[in-house]
Amino acid sequence: MADRDLTPSEHPLRAFVEGLPKAELHVHQVGSASPAIVSALAERHPGTVPSDPDALRDFFRFRDFAHFVEVYLAVVALVREPEDVRLLTYEVAREMAIAQSVRYAELTCTPYTAVAAGVPIEAYTEAIEDARVAAERDHGIVLRWIYDIPGESGLPAADATLRHALDHGPQALVGFGLGGPEIGVPRPQFAPHFEAARAAGLHSVPHAGETTGPETVWDALRHLGAERIGHGVSAARDPELLAHLAERGVPLEVCPTSNLATGAVASLADHPLRALRDAGVVVTVNSDDPPMFGTTLNQEYLVAADLLDLDERGLADLALTAVECSFAPEEFKQRVRAEVGAYAAPA
Repeated sequence: MADRDLTPSEHPLRAFVEGLPKAELHVHQVGSASPAIVSALAERHPGTVPSDPDALRDFFRFRDFAHFVEVYLAVVALVREPEDVRLLTYEVAREMAIAQSVRYAELTCTPYTAVAAGVPIEAYTEAIEDARVAAERDHGIVLRWIYDIPGESGLPAADATLRHALDHGPQALVGFGLGGPEIGVPRPQFAPHFEAARAAGLHSVPHAGETTGPETVWDALRHLGAERIGHGVSAARDPELLAHLAERGVPLEVCPTSNLATGAVASLADHPLRALRDAGVVVTVNSDDPPMFGTTLNQEYLVAADLLDLDERGLADLALTAVECSFAPEEFKQRVRAEVGAYAAPA
């Protein structure tokens, strides 16, 4: 892990990672709004946040988790109309495709907050689908949706999110999730919602085990039927859980820099990514809320390269793991596998 202290621009694997075709499985729609996107939204709704790009960059510069929450809520407050939803979604997809070489992303959306702000669910659905189709046409990126319950808003939000998914679910909706704070939000209370979502053919992908202990991961598995776990890093503290995840092949969506920002780990050097991998657990690397945590998917791959001592072949395998763990159609998986293989092949 000799390259741990290098800046992203100095990292010897930077150029390889920048061009590596990737899939991202744990990334939030609102949390992916870059300063440029927020500036465009702020021009539509003046007075909420600064629209000047330099002032916005300073506002976005990560200071602590409380500041992240402030920035996140400020962006939420700017998404008031269907066109805001469309602009946000399309621009997030465009930036992922161009700057991060993302070919496929399962974007976590929280329709509950947009509807609470006055956007009808029918208009919300139309907006994200229009953005998805346009982004694939313009930039070749394939998007799928995960609707997540904002756990801090409790059962009313869960009821509404389930209705949004079952009664107004967009064509590309593939998963049902649970986000927000873990502390004080017991997973078992949402069991009926996840049961109904799974019965409708949606995949279960709740957050668990980031800022809480292994028991939250057990709850997600036992009560919510989790097929992938968002974060799940505290599983490293429970050998029985590690063995269970490895045996069942349940992937973890690991977001190293996010884990550092939220206090889940004290430093990147303390991150359990290697312990998880060495225990046989399937791990994918993701960015979570990248601009707000001062990271990118490319940077998360470089962090993983250092934590796991990966070379170019290892990074290509990491990219392939994300493709395999995705809910993309098999024919699309084959296409991206071939693209990664060609990219990583020796010259």
